[in-house]
Amino acid sequence: MNRPTQISSELGKNAVSKIEDVIALLDELILVVGEENDWLAQGLPASRSKQIARKAELADYFEKCVENFTSCTSFIEVRDEALRTRFIERMQVLKAAMDENITRLRAAIQASQRRIEAVMNAIKEQVVNAPPYKANGRLHSPATSIGTNIRA
Repeated sequence: MNRPTQISSELGKNAVSKIEDVIALLDELILVVGEENDWLAQGLPASRSKQIARKAELADYFEKCVENFTSCTSFIEVRDEALRTRFIERMQVLKAAMDENITRLRAAIQASQRRIEAVMNAIKEQVVNAPPYKANGRLHSPATSIGTNIRA
């Protein structure tokens, strides 16, 4: 084998290996986002999701991989159609999972906002409905004035 063909072949193998690594990364990212989507689908708050840190870590790594590919011409030299198709398919699956993730995160944020609003409204209602003074003119204790009567 002559030298230019050998170099091209080595670059192609290197590119295939890198693409396979990225596909593995995509698969893990799809898994983590799917787990988070399941978590959010149960109505659990997004802030409690165990996947947030791992998702961010994988997304950062993916971003770095993309930057490396854009500066590397060996990625373009891959002629393995099955690998290219697999890569594109995994990207589409990730996009769908991320779209669902965005929708679920928005819903979780709105649910959290509704919970906070309900608590604030309940507190306001208790404060309004609890007079600050007793019938004898004395102040209610702070615990009593917000509607909680605790007796020993």
